[in-house]
Formats: sequence, C-alpha cells, structure tokens
Amino acid sequence: MIDIFEIAQNAKNAYLKTMNLDVEIKNQALSAIAKKIEQNKDEIFAANQKDLENASIMLKEGKINQATYNRLKINENKINDLITGLNDLIKLDDPVNKVLWQKELDEDLILKKIATPIGVIGVIFEARPDCFIQIASLLIKSGNCGILKGGSEANNTNALFADLVNSALDEINYPKNAINLIYSREDIKTMLSLDEYISLIIPRGSNSLVKFIKENTKIPVLGHASGICHIFVDENAKYENVKNIIIDAKTQYPSACNAVETLLIHKEWNYINQLKKDLIVARIEIVENPLDYAHEYSDTILSIKIVDNLNEAIGHINKFGSGHTDSILSEDNENIEKFMNLVDSACVFSNCSTRFSDGFRFGFGAEVGISTNKTHARGPVGLEGLTIYKYKLFGKNQIVAPYAQGEKSFRHKFI
Repeated sequence: MIDIFEIAQNAKNAYLKTMNLDVEIKNQALSAIAKKIEQNKDEIFAANQKDLENASIMLKEGKINQATYNRLKINENKINDLITGLNDLIKLDDPVNKVLWQKELDEDLILKKIATPIGVIGVIFEARPDCFIQIASLLIKSGNCGILKGGSEANNTNALFADLVNSALDEINYPKNAINLIYSREDIKTMLSLDEYISLIIPRGSNSLVKFIKENTKIPVLGHASGICHIFVDENAKYENVKNIIIDAKTQYPSACNAVETLLIHKEWNYINQLKKDLIVARIEIVENPLDYAHEYSDTILSIKIVDNLNEAIGHINKFGSGHTDSILSEDNENIEKFMNLVDSACVFSNCSTRFSDGFRFGFGAEVGISTNKTHARGPVGLEGLTIYKYKLFGKNQIVAPYAQGEKSFRHKFI
C-alpha cells in the first residue's frame, strides 16, 4: 500500500539534496534515462499495448473519447522523440544558480537575484504516458523533485517508465525518492492537502480536473483549464497562406491543447466560401455560429464566425478564449501589432500556426505543461518556469543604522 505522506516526506528530503546538484550529475541522470528507454523499447511497447487494449474497451463503453485513446499510443516515433528530448535537455544550460541580475546597494554591498528550484512539485496528467518522461526529465534538470499522477488508462506504461527512470537514477547514485509515481484518485486528494511538503501543483488535463484541484488545495496551482485557441483572418490575408496555416493548426494534431478551435474571419476577406470548401476537403467539420464558443473540440471540428473588424475579433477572443494561444493572419503590420498587444493570452502569434505553442518548439527542452496564469510562469513551462528565485546579499560587515540615520545613502546601481 502506497503511503502518500511518506512519499511526500521522502521527496522533500530528496529535494534538499537535488536543489544544489552539479549540472554534470543531472546530465548523467538524463543520459542514463535515455539509455534505459532505448534498451527497453520492446518492454515499453508491450506495456503500452496492454493499456491500448484496456482503453479500446473503455472507448466502446464511452468511458473515454477518441482523443484520449489517440494520446495513449507509444510508437517508435514517440520513443525517438523522448530520447531526442532528453539529449536536447542535456545540452541546455543549468537553470539553477543563474544570476538573473545584480545590484550594488552601496560599496561592497552587492545584492544578487539567483534562480533556484521550486521544491517538490506534484504533476497530474491525463492520457499521454510519454508525459511522464518529459516531466521527470525537466524536474531533474531544474533540481526539483516530483510526485506524478498519470491517467489510469496508462497505468502499465507509466509504471514501466517510472521503474526505468528510478533504475537509471539508482545507477548513478542520484538522491533516492526524487521522482515518484502515484496511482489512485484518493492519493490526489491526499496530495492536495500536503502543503507542508509540496510547493506547487501542475495539472495537465480537463477543465473539470483543473477546477477540482484549484478548489481543493492551498498549494499554488500552475496550469491551464482548456485550450480554446483562435485564428483571426484579416481582410488582406493571402489565401494560400491562410489555408495552409488553418489546416495545420486544426489537423496536424487535433487533440492537442494548442490546436485551433475557433476561426474568426473579417467580413471583407474575399475567399470565405473557397476556404470553407478546402477545409471540408481536408476533412474538417465546420460549425458556423455555435451556441458555445468556449467549447474545446479536441477533434477535426472548427467553429467559424464572421466578424466586422479587428476590434470585434480581439473582443471575442478575450471573452471566449482560455488565454492559451491565439494567432492573426494579416499583411497589415499595424493590425498585427494591435492584435498581439491587446489579446490577453499567454502566447500570441502572427502569420503562423497555433501548433507552435510548445515547449520543445520554443527551445525550452520540452515542457511540463502550458500555463495561462498571470504569475510566476506563463505559456509553455520549461526549465525556467520550474525555477523561482532568491536574493543573496553579499556584504562586508555593514549595518543598517547609518542608512536609517541619513549618514549613508544607497546607490541602487545595477552592475
């Protein structure tokens, strides 16, 4: 029987060791995990096949949808992506103990803002078992420890990944209990009460999951509830560019949270009917003027709305969007600038697909999730998003009294 209290305590103790590990040790850990994945591909495929067989029954019974089932599969490409991601992460600089800025308060009194790990992070994710490796690797590189809970539909694959990760860490004498896997919903409820040991919760999943977590914990929560992403087609946008970008944003991976869900088109754009025909050819189902513009299809279904102007498009996005990713397709630089300044989302793009909203594509070394928060980290949360900071003040026996009495004054000069 898993004791979640003991797991959290042990993880906190492990964090006190991992928080200041040399980057070479962290990179050795990532390299060891990559080798374990390569050496155990057949076992991974076998475990994943069990999950897929169980999930196909759940799909027929209506317990999961097709998008969830699609996310479950681990194939050769995903294995290669995981290994590439680990190797890319090794190449990135150590995010810990990086000097963010330094300021001379006075002569020989130097204040430094230093990046530091957050602590023990609880990550709750659904469906995609490859998330386990991505999350674990980011936690390791950033000096954090983690308690991970994957979807029950991927239990076999997640369990094997957890075994491989911890086996790799043991081989290089990495601090024990740094990466942990829990299985039940009851464990989630207990974990949410452990603010003494856990510093941050990151949920990756449905609106209902995120809402439940936010309403049932005192621990800070970093994440997004949904991915209601928009593309606005301006009146001067070029047809072929528009067609290619929208088809990519909707069909390249329709169940992803950065897939476009609503298309807003300027009423003066000349190719509206032609675009609809080409979208249908691309097997995209069009829904015009739906009752719910805040619905996340996670499928090849696209809402379309004709708008009078740029301002209406911006207003619609800020009202119905989830603050995730929104894009404008336009040849007008002033409109692009206005859109990108006034749309209140974590990621705003011009003339490109919303599918670029991704930690790996941003060069963050994959991501632990996407945040629509207004504090700490926003957008794809990679290594930097898994660090916080502390202030280090280096003095030479100074005291406050002379400053308080006006005998000395501060310089406050960045150096």
